[in-house]
Amino acid sequence: MLDVSQDQETLLEVNNIEVIYNHVILVLKGVSLRVPKGGITALLGGNGAGKSTTLKSISNLLQSERGEVTKGMVSYRGERVDQTDPAEMVRRGVVQVMEGRHCFEHLTVEENLMTGAYTRTDGRAAIENNLEMVYSYFPRLKERRKSLAGYTSGGEQQMCALGRALMSQPETILLDEPSMGLAPLMVEKIFEVIREISSSGVTIFLVEQNARLALESSNRAYVMESGELTMEGDSQELLRSSKVRESYLGELNS
Repeated sequence: MLDVSQDQETLLEVNNIEVIYNHVILVLKGVSLRVPKGGITALLGGNGAGKSTTLKSISNLLQSERGEVTKGMVSYRGERVDQTDPAEMVRRGVVQVMEGRHCFEHLTVEENLMTGAYTRTDGRAAIENNLEMVYSYFPRLKERRKSLAGYTSGGEQQMCALGRALMSQPETILLDEPSMGLAPLMVEKIFEVIREISSSGVTIFLVEQNARLALESSNRAYVMESGELTMEGDSQELLRSSKVRESYLGELNS
């Protein structure tokens, strides 16, 4: 795992944002965080804490759900991006893997993967090389490449969604609940690949309910409750925190 220090370049910054849905429902309340270049930064919290909304504020997918950033700002590489078109965010190298996989069920696995390359202009050979890289991470996808995605397992669909993100040659991946609904062995495989992707130089901002898994896999982490950040710090330090252990790991303090 990469060593991400406080002195490392800040790639993504969320500064005091407020998010409202349907003009009346306040979901995020003054959220500020930074994601340094390289490594894995995790955002933890229970159901309804606002974790997915935070990711969508960055990728600019809020509008499709009648949400908007009403205060504060999001910046990427020092430039404000919270009013940027989602496709432009992909061109800048920021790709979100949505909760629940969201594969195109009527397309084959390989066709799904190729949709991730739609913004690229570097030619067919480079895209084919990327496709082989994805298959090296996920050999199972190569075996199922001609199968309709809708007829693959949940784990295979998660692999497909992550592989599709990799096809865009991202600098940063926003990863939403990759372990959700998967068997333990599949979760282990997915996170093994996530760590490999991070080691290759891709920055990962990870939202995950499995606190132990997220903290063991990440360099730095934030904890969110009811739309506000309540803790932040080195992941290993948070893993040892009595509050985190009691509230998120199900361990009682003696």
